[in-house]
Amino acid sequence: MPAMSTHFLSGRHIAVAGAGMSGLSFAIALRKLWPASVAPPHITIFERDTQEDAEGRQGYSLSLAGYDDTGGLVALRDLGLLDEILSHTITGLEGTGCFKIWDSDWKEAMSVRFRPAKGLPSSGIRVARKDLRHTLLAAVVDEIRWGTACVSAAKTEDGRVSIQLAGANVRPDESTLQCDFLVVADGASSKIRASLRPDDVLQFAGAIQMVGIASFPDGNPPQLRDNWGMQISRGDGVSCFYSPADRNNVLWSLSFLERDERPRKEYNSQQEMQALLEEARERGAKPLGPQFKAFVDATENPKDVACLSARDKKPIRHDPDEAAIVFIGDSNHAVSPFAGYGASLALKDGWDLSQALVSSSTAKEAIQKYDAISFPRASKVLDSSRWRIKYGHSTGLRYLFFRAILTLGGYMLWLTRRG
Repeated sequence: MPAMSTHFLSGRHIAVAGAGMSGLSFAIALRKLWPASVAPPHITIFERDTQEDAEGRQGYSLSLAGYDDTGGLVALRDLGLLDEILSHTITGLEGTGCFKIWDSDWKEAMSVRFRPAKGLPSSGIRVARKDLRHTLLAAVVDEIRWGTACVSAAKTEDGRVSIQLAGANVRPDESTLQCDFLVVADGASSKIRASLRPDDVLQFAGAIQMVGIASFPDGNPPQLRDNWGMQISRGDGVSCFYSPADRNNVLWSLSFLERDERPRKEYNSQQEMQALLEEARERGAKPLGPQFKAFVDATENPKDVACLSARDKKPIRHDPDEAAIVFIGDSNHAVSPFAGYGASLALKDGWDLSQALVSSSTAKEAIQKYDAISFPRASKVLDSSRWRIKYGHSTGLRYLFFRAILTLGGYMLWLTRRG
């Protein structure tokens, strides 16, 4: 970064809509990268959840990649938080654990283990979402307005941004706020994106997921003590993703294709949960074998189940003339769980936008730098996710083609010692 005595954001107010992975990464990165000799901006983070709600969610585990410079582990290293995250790792350290694909008899069809990027201890780990978010929150030094959502935004005549606020902690006399720069990080169902880009909506990716957490008091099944991955059927159009949540719990996600998406539903009673589990048994037991039924039978808490429609959205190319508002993370380029890369994208977006802003002389220049990195990266992940949905649930000749790819891919990974 060139030496400077001032900056176009010095003393300005930056608002961040959303205290998720991308918004927190941005706030931490900007403070870390900002030159000590230059007056900093003022940052306020607005989060629709209350702090109690956010901290009370247990959630699920997620992947953080570390095999190239697009990975979340690279972002955490640059943020100075890698060691803290590694202390919460569920699996993926010390050469153990990797992504695998199994057939219906739990025979390994492919094992994917990349070489770690330079300076990283692993090419990929899994960590509980709550641990990642708590680590990021602990590193933030700026104000977080809990229970305060940014529901819409608009450019003002003087080039600033006017934001409409709503929520439990918003007084009537402060429902409108102005800032100099707005970072939109309010998730896949972004309210601000809906107000500014009403046609830029999530698209159904064609797959339904039935999700649960199975509990094993005596320890997880051997295949899932260190590894995570996907089990595919014999061309029946059904697959299931598995990931250890800890040493005694495994998240499973049965998926299949449907023409229409299903509305998201919460399950608040044993009766409602059992109806979902029964459908999962009917769809998965025969294609995936008896052990799948064991995972379903070990799912006991209604709060641990869900039925989801896989949805995603193409990334945004920002208008340079509207450079006072920028979208990052899922608000920019939502990906479905089939991508396995959403958290890495979010963390890298926060870092890359901060780096672009600090190294630029105008907001327009910064946004162009950010788009040049973020757009192709997110586009590649989205294409990969759609490919997995298409072929992971394939039947007939497409399934045979998919198995041939797995066989060839596994052999190539073995040859290069990456499998």
